[in-house]
Amino acid sequence: MKWSISTVDPSKTAILRGKLGCSELMARLLINRGLANPEHAYKFLHPSLSDLHDPGLMCGLPRAVERILEAIERHEKILIYGDYDVDGMTAVVILRRAIEILGGEVRYHIPRRLVDGYGMKEDVIERAAAEGFRLVISVDTGIRSFEVVRAASALGLDTIITDHHLPEEDEAGQTEIPQALAVLNPKRSDCGYPNENLCGCGVAFKVVQALLQKTNRLPLLPSFLKIVAIGTVADVVPLVGENRVIVKYGLERLAQPANVGLKALLEISGLKDKKILSSDIGFRIAPRINAVGRMGGANEVVELFSTDDEAVTRSLAEKMNQMNSERQQIEQHILQSIDEQLARDPSLSEDLCIVLAGEGWHRGVIGIAASKILEKYYRPTLILACEDGVAQGSGRSIKAFHLLRGLDHVQDLFTRYGGHSHAVGFALPVERITALRQRLNAYARTVLTPEDLVPSLEIDAEVRLSDLDEQLYAELVSLEPYGEGNTIPTFVARDLRMVYEPRILKEKHLKLRVEQDGVSLDALGWGMGSRLNGSAGRGHDISMAFQLNQNTFQAVTSLQLTIKDLE
Repeated sequence: MKWSISTVDPSKTAILRGKLGCSELMARLLINRGLANPEHAYKFLHPSLSDLHDPGLMCGLPRAVERILEAIERHEKILIYGDYDVDGMTAVVILRRAIEILGGEVRYHIPRRLVDGYGMKEDVIERAAAEGFRLVISVDTGIRSFEVVRAASALGLDTIITDHHLPEEDEAGQTEIPQALAVLNPKRSDCGYPNENLCGCGVAFKVVQALLQKTNRLPLLPSFLKIVAIGTVADVVPLVGENRVIVKYGLERLAQPANVGLKALLEISGLKDKKILSSDIGFRIAPRINAVGRMGGANEVVELFSTDDEAVTRSLAEKMNQMNSERQQIEQHILQSIDEQLARDPSLSEDLCIVLAGEGWHRGVIGIAASKILEKYYRPTLILACEDGVAQGSGRSIKAFHLLRGLDHVQDLFTRYGGHSHAVGFALPVERITALRQRLNAYARTVLTPEDLVPSLEIDAEVRLSDLDEQLYAELVSLEPYGEGNTIPTFVARDLRMVYEPRILKEKHLKLRVEQDGVSLDALGWGMGSRLNGSAGRGHDISMAFQLNQNTFQAVTSLQLTIKDLE
């Protein structure tokens, strides 16, 4: 792994220190995050709900809000068409709740991943029309549903699309969108909304904000932030600007949940009465919500947040927890099958784009498997689950390769596809898998260089252990919430003397104690138990890339290093 240590202009550091009264190291961290302007840095450190943008700036939103309020006033039935991931389900929860508060008659549809597949379907729209619905609102889906929107219009239904996925573009690079009543997507080329990195739940939140604003109920808006924060963190969008405001305030409110279902979810996730961090959403809360869609469920999450019956919410939370455990077991089975496949044909892992397929692999788990293989080999990865002659695929990519554009170059192979720069979903006949592997790799050879395939660890600063103290840690806390676009600060320290022999915890984790300048600290490397392999021991000097944390043991809190890499 390559260590890429940032460089900072000392004059800019001095200006920030003078304006903010922070340490030199903190000033450097802010500059590394593009916050050399003192005013911008102050705003970043002190986000306010007043920093939320005017929802009316989003193209199509005023017309959408007008139509929703018309439907409520006319007592028309409204259908919210969601998606089966965390982003899509949390979007359904907040928009449904807002419309209900305003007196609307609203129902929702969340497709079952293993039965319905991804995206809007015409048969759902046909049933909605037959049942007397007059308005369909999509959340986290629909930006490429041209035929479905046409079918809805022919049946007399108005459609509002709210989505954040990349729209289709014509040869001139102009956005092509479905002919819906309104299409809300900050990634539209003709949309000047200031935050194009909203997640699907975030776009739905802007509709909620506008609805509450229009009906003089804006004081209710903060109560929605807990759920929006979950959707925002889970969808791995940049936690800067408006997204940072949403997550910062949402996390604060998660510590004191009023919703009975949310309480049950936090308890089953081991977070009852604890301060909630963005990492807790990413590693504890989101996986349990995502497991519902991955394992074939649909409505459990929305119902969890919609009922006041404690027995029901407890049962639903336990079911979600069990689904997550089953997901973990299936994931391990797929990864083992992949290892066996690569052992039989090592050349598959040497392709610029790794494309692997397996009969009977669980379609709901292949996205996680793709992420694991990408982490291991650092190459764009597509994992396909084959059944009855059809391959359902999920892909993840590295920083240097825009995966959706890659699929655009071979789009004739797919029966459907879509996604983002670094995550995609698709389907194609099994007999086209070989062509997909060959043609995608041919395209990758025109885009990627050997340097692109070397993982890089971004280092904020080189430090001495004597630079690390509780005051610095307090400054680091002010940078939270961490996530995409605002990663946990990573440091490098060299010439660290190992105080004791390395310890291996639970047969896989590495624990060291290192010393420099008379300061000694514990260091923990998760999953790094085999890293040193006897090459270094007590008295040896090492270089370490790490993050600074606190650890509390027997009521004593001390600083601790989390190892990211060793040299």
